[in-house]
Amino acid sequence: MRDLFKQAREKAPCIVFIDEIDTIGKKRDGSGLGGNEEREQTLNQLLAEMDGFDGSKGVVILAATNRPESLDQALLRPGRFDRRIPVELPDLAGREAILRVHAKDVKIGTNIDFNVVARATAGASGAELANIVNEAALLAVKDDRDIVSQKDFDEAVETVIAGYQRKGAVISNREKLIVSYHEIGHALVAGLTKNSAPVHKITIIPRTSGALGYTMQVEEEESNLISKEEAIARIATMTGGRAAEEVVFKSVTSGAANDIEQATKLARAMVTRLGMSDKFDMMALETVTNQYLGGDTQLACSADTATRVDEEVLKIIKEAHAYAVDLLTKNIDKLHELAKYLYEKETITGEEFMEILHNGANA
Repeated sequence: MRDLFKQAREKAPCIVFIDEIDTIGKKRDGSGLGGNEEREQTLNQLLAEMDGFDGSKGVVILAATNRPESLDQALLRPGRFDRRIPVELPDLAGREAILRVHAKDVKIGTNIDFNVVARATAGASGAELANIVNEAALLAVKDDRDIVSQKDFDEAVETVIAGYQRKGAVISNREKLIVSYHEIGHALVAGLTKNSAPVHKITIIPRTSGALGYTMQVEEEESNLISKEEAIARIATMTGGRAAEEVVFKSVTSGAANDIEQATKLARAMVTRLGMSDKFDMMALETVTNQYLGGDTQLACSADTATRVDEEVLKIIKEAHAYAVDLLTKNIDKLHELAKYLYEKETITGEEFMEILHNGANA
C-alpha cells in the first residue's frame, strides 16, 4: 500500500483505482488478532495514506464495490472517499443507448428497432446487453448471413432469458399438448386482466434452461413503480398455467414449479416490504441485504408474526389462483382454440394471439 501511493505521487497527475475495495476495506471487528490482522493493517495503511489528500497534489483516488454496506466508516468520512456515485441498472433510454454502442461493432440491418429490444430487456445490465448483441451476431453467422436482423436480436433476448433452443428434444404429443395449454393459460389470463403487461410472444419450443415453453410479456412503457393491482395481476398470470391444466386435464404437472416460486416471492414482498396487505398495513417485516448482489431479504419479526405472514401470502396466491381458474373456465372455448393453434405452430406472436383473443372473449 505504501509503495502504491509512493508511485502515485511520483507519477502525478494520476488516478489510483481500487476495484472490489470491500476485500481490504471491510468493517474492523475489534478483535485485533487472528486471521483478519493482515487485512486490518492494510486498511489502516490505506487510511493513513489517504489523510491529507487534496486536488492540488494531482492524485485522485477512486474505488468500486458492490457491497458498500460492509465498508469501514473511516473510509467514508470527508477527506477520504467522501463522494459516492451509485451505478444503477440502466433505464429504457440507457439500455437503448448501450445496445447502439455495442451494435457499432457488428453489421446490422437498416430496420433494427432497438427500442423493442430495450423494452424486452428490463433489468438487464450493460454486460448482459453486450452479450445480447454478441448472441445476435452469432445467430446470424450460424444462419450463413453477414447482416444481423431484428429476428436475431429477438432470439438473442430469448436465449439470454431462457437459454438456447433444444431443437433435437423429443417430447411426447401429450406433453406438448399440456405445455400448449399451460402457456396459453398464462397468456389468456394476462390478455384478459387489467393492469397486465401485453403478451409479446408464446412458444412451446424447449430451452436449455429446462423450460418446455414460455410466455413473454413486454411492458409498453418503462415503469419504476408497481401498483397493488399490477402485482395481483402478475400473480394471477403466473398461476394461469397451472389453472389451465386443472380446467382442461383435471390434473396438475410439475411444469408450474418456476411459476410457483415467482408468485410466492412477489406475494411475500407485497406483505413484508411493499405494505400491500390489509392485515399488516405499512409495517416493515423484512429487510433487504446486499442491495447490489441480488437483494437477499431477512425477516425482522417474531415467529408468531412470521406464521401470520405465511397465512397472508397464501391468501393472496389462493385468491389469484381462483380468479385465474374462473377466468379460464368462462373462456374455455378460447382456451381450446388458442392452445390448438399454438400446438400446431409451436411459436406465435403477441399480435397473432390478440387477434384470435379479441374474437369474442369473456372478461
